[in-house]
Amino acid sequence: MEDEKPFQETGNPDWMSCLPEELQDVPLWDLALPGSHDSMSFCLDVSSPVLRSQPCILRATDRLFPCWTRPCVSSWATTQQSVLSDQCELGVRFLDLRIARKPSGGNKLFFAHGIYTLMTVKEALDELANWLDAHPKEILIISCSHFESLTDEDHFHLAEFIITLFGKKLCPPQDIPTLRSCWSRGQQVVVSYGNQQMVLQHPELWTGIPYWYADSPDPNKVIAYLEDQKHRGRPAGFYVSGLNLTEDAPYVLLHPLQGMKKMTMRALSLLLHWASEQLPGREAGRVNILCCDFVAVSQFCSLVIGLNYKLLGAHPPPV
Repeated sequence: MEDEKPFQETGNPDWMSCLPEELQDVPLWDLALPGSHDSMSFCLDVSSPVLRSQPCILRATDRLFPCWTRPCVSSWATTQQSVLSDQCELGVRFLDLRIARKPSGGNKLFFAHGIYTLMTVKEALDELANWLDAHPKEILIISCSHFESLTDEDHFHLAEFIITLFGKKLCPPQDIPTLRSCWSRGQQVVVSYGNQQMVLQHPELWTGIPYWYADSPDPNKVIAYLEDQKHRGRPAGFYVSGLNLTEDAPYVLLHPLQGMKKMTMRALSLLLHWASEQLPGREAGRVNILCCDFVAVSQFCSLVIGLNYKLLGAHPPPV
């Protein structure tokens, strides 16, 4: 395709277990971790309606011209192309899961970005659990958020499912997670849950992780925003710097064929250059989780993983 890079990420399935020993006692929020923005958007369902939380102009257009609106929204809302296990194989260790209840989905929960997904929450989390079994020294941060149209009962059942599925693999927020401490306890999963009531009821769940994003289609404004945020000081624990671009509803409707991928690929070299200059660590101005769109079509994951070697004054191994 004309908007593809001539190379693709080769994969970093076990990069945490390969980090130098000097980094194994560093809190995970002081390491650089690759993340995927809107991780489940690779399987959007063009037969589903536009979300109720979307702007009125999109919902009105969807009611009148669904066969045109939904493919348009899908092309702009699709920010990943790889299934979750493949994202993990690439090196992604932060997953941005935006959960929703479909109007006609029965008791099943799905994901959403503009429109709903084909894959259910249970299917996706089962896939991650199986991947973790195959990679016992890798640690995932799973961010559950947005919760479009979920009821209190939905939250209760979802939290119970997560806790039952991952069991002893869950790292509780009372701990300071390092690679060595997680390995010693068999812990592989940090689950942040963007509903404080559930967090208070379930000590295994972490509170929502701050996600910095500029809400702009201009990569220069994205970088300026992230730089400004850095100068304000970093959160004490996990936090995300979003390299993702965003568009508003009128632009989407006026440019239905352009799509998010084309816009992202034009900006990617500038965004990745900024990322390559960052440092992880606890000091002000340091980065932790970096999130990007279309993680499989660049060396984003390898670049972010390589930032950790700066803590040692060393060069990362060749990819």
